[in-house]
Amino acid sequence: MTHLGPTSLAQATLPGAKRALFMATLAFAACFSVWTLYAVMGLQLQQQLALSATEYGILLASPILSGALLRIPFGILADQVSARRLWIYQMLAVIPALLLLPWVNNYSGYLWLGLWFGISGVSFTFGVRYVSSWFASSSQGRALGLFGVGNAGVAITFMLVPLAIHYLGWQWVGPLYAAGLLLITLLFAILAPPELPQTYSKVAPISLRAMAGDARIWRFSLYYYFVFGSFLALLLWLPQYYMQAYAMNAQQAMAFTLFFVATSSMMRALGGWFADRYGGRAVNWSVFWVSIVCLFFLSYPPTTLIVHGLEKDVQLEIGINVWWFTLLIFIIGVAQGFGRASVYKVIHDYYPHHMGSVGGFIAAIGALGGCTLPVMFGMAQDVLGIVTGCFMILYGVLALCMITMFFANQAAQYQQKLSAARAENFLLDEDK
Repeated sequence: MTHLGPTSLAQATLPGAKRALFMATLAFAACFSVWTLYAVMGLQLQQQLALSATEYGILLASPILSGALLRIPFGILADQVSARRLWIYQMLAVIPALLLLPWVNNYSGYLWLGLWFGISGVSFTFGVRYVSSWFASSSQGRALGLFGVGNAGVAITFMLVPLAIHYLGWQWVGPLYAAGLLLITLLFAILAPPELPQTYSKVAPISLRAMAGDARIWRFSLYYYFVFGSFLALLLWLPQYYMQAYAMNAQQAMAFTLFFVATSSMMRALGGWFADRYGGRAVNWSVFWVSIVCLFFLSYPPTTLIVHGLEKDVQLEIGINVWWFTLLIFIIGVAQGFGRASVYKVIHDYYPHHMGSVGGFIAAIGALGGCTLPVMFGMAQDVLGIVTGCFMILYGVLALCMITMFFANQAAQYQQKLSAARAENFLLDEDK
């Protein structure tokens, strides 16, 4: 595949763009709340079904897996036909799964239903393609950042599910969500303006093979694997972590996790503004440095050291209390919010006409982080018996991202210097 350089789109922001952005964000929030439904349900299911940490991680990963894999083919399709129309069909396809939820009572059934819920995860790919078609290149960071605030839809799950269980009963969670998603679908179909046909019908298609052969796309995918994949994995894993590490009850753990999710999601809009102003690459590099410092401290397990003195032994307790832990998680969440916006600003700079296909491919790899990381978290806990094993894994993933970005930047700087030298005939041997 021929690499595309950074490109500025000629068109201005189109009339109706703000309404399109608002409706897209609302629909994305609703779909994201369904996609992460197991983040809250999982705690009760873990106790009800007596799941191990690994089995619990697989349960959390089931909707994320199908949502991630489906983003690739539907992303390619969204470049050729109306993303708005595909989005409406996608929301309608999820409603039957929600209605079936009260009738499932075993582990395999919840896994299959989770895969069905995963269809809602494709909403991000449709939304990116839909929103990006309305805004000029200079506003893409802010527009996609505001759209990404829809990640806060998981807050709906954290607040609504416990209330529904308390006042209505467990069996009403699925039907209540089905009714809400149907309402949002109708509002989106009526109020979201259709895209102009030329925004998708005249775009030359890009194949999966071409994307898989583009090293730049794989680099962006790795970055998104951390900034989105780890965010998704943490919002699924943190409730259990708070309960295990700090002996919280379920309500307290949900409240602390909700704080992490809400602040990280809201920061995505500000991250888009920073990416427009200072460049997505600079924002990404800053995000990685901030995150790796925080993960270094979070990775260290609670430790007791005994120093043998001359007259007595001195015992040292090394650990992070719940408030320091929450502060570090808050900082990581803010950094990830900035990073999710800046990655898609960079993607639009290089692939402005293929936000459905390329954006969908990268979103799929990022979502696979939300699928694979909880499983690895559970395996690390089962094998090592260390509650902070999840942060050790994230530290390793981020270190790989930073190494990759460093060498990519070095190669880009070398190519710029080489092009400048050739432009000035510096490399021509004039003695010949």
